[in-house]
Order: sequence, then structure tokens, then C-alpha cells
Amino acid sequence: MDAVFATLDEPAIGAMEATREKGLRVPEDLAVVGFGDIHAASCTTPAFTTVRVPAADQALALARLLLSRLDGRHTSSVVLPARLVVRAAT
Repeated sequence: MDAVFATLDEPAIGAMEATREKGLRVPEDLAVVGFGDIHAASCTTPAFTTVRVPAADQALALARLLLSRLDGRHTSSVVLPARLVVRAAT
């Protein structure tokens, strides 16, 4: 395995800790990427790459989906703008 892409930043932190416990190094032995860009993502050693989707965009999309559902319409997917925040762990 070369990399871990965690569904949230918290599991990415756990993956980094488990990697170190096994005597491996991040990013030399395993690259780590999270999702969410929580504050801790920039405070870990090394800081890890994450995907940022602004909370306001997520909230607006959710509100639109709920209103659409209340009107009897069904949306199969929503694409939100995301930004890759590259840091040292990749």
C-alpha cells in the first residue's frame, strides 16, 4: 500500500498514528490524505494533505436537497467545489 485516503480527517490522523506504531514513516513509507480540513490537519507531524469543501457550500446544498425532496423531486447526486490542500504528508 502506498497511500491512505480517509473519508474524514480524524481517521487520517489515526492512520498516521498506526503507521508510526508499525515503525513506518509518513510520507516516506505511506502518504496520508484526509477530507474536511479540520484544524488538526495542519497541526499533525507531518501536516497532512486534505480536501476542503466549505461548510457553507455543504449546508446550502443540503438545504436545496431537502427543499427539493419536500417538493417531490429526487436528486441522485450533488457535486460541490472542493480544494485540495497539499501539505507534507503526501
